[in-house]
Amino acid sequence: MGVDPNVSRRTFLTWYMAGLMTATLVAGLAPILVYVWPPAPPGQKNAKVKATPDTPLSDLQENDAVRFKSPDNAGFYMQDGGGDNSKGDIAYSGYAVKAGSQTLFFAVNCSHLGCSINWVKDKTRFECPCHGSRFSIQGQVIHGPAAFPLSHLKAETQPDGTLLVDGFIQTPGAS
Repeated sequence: MGVDPNVSRRTFLTWYMAGLMTATLVAGLAPILVYVWPPAPPGQKNAKVKATPDTPLSDLQENDAVRFKSPDNAGFYMQDGGGDNSKGDIAYSGYAVKAGSQTLFFAVNCSHLGCSINWVKDKTRFECPCHGSRFSIQGQVIHGPAAFPLSHLKAETQPDGTLLVDGFIQTPGAS
């Protein structure tokens, strides 16, 4: 077996350099892509996560909110968002809000930089203690620096007063 006489040295070097540059580019980009599209944590499965509000939802008055937290091995998926919050991002706590005839569910994360917001009952609004953003009872921005409303959570009220929130559960033994 010999060398093909139709392949010039210039052609060989061109293909060799192109292959070398492609391999270098792939080796450099592969680790970065993990941060752009991270894999799901091992042992994590989508589920309806059971959460118990601090006070029963049946006791929730008009224009009031109650906080609920995820279990230690679980989290909630945000349904929408902007700024620091994106659809599919994780929240570990949320608020159920009675506004008008509807009950709304929000992630606890501020859309500015993700700090945990607080419900201020006497002012009927949410406030971020980190940078001063304020949100209406419907989750809309009243005062910045946040530029986007609060993210919604998809939750269902159960007869026993608990909530089933779209999220994930970390299975035992997974790290």
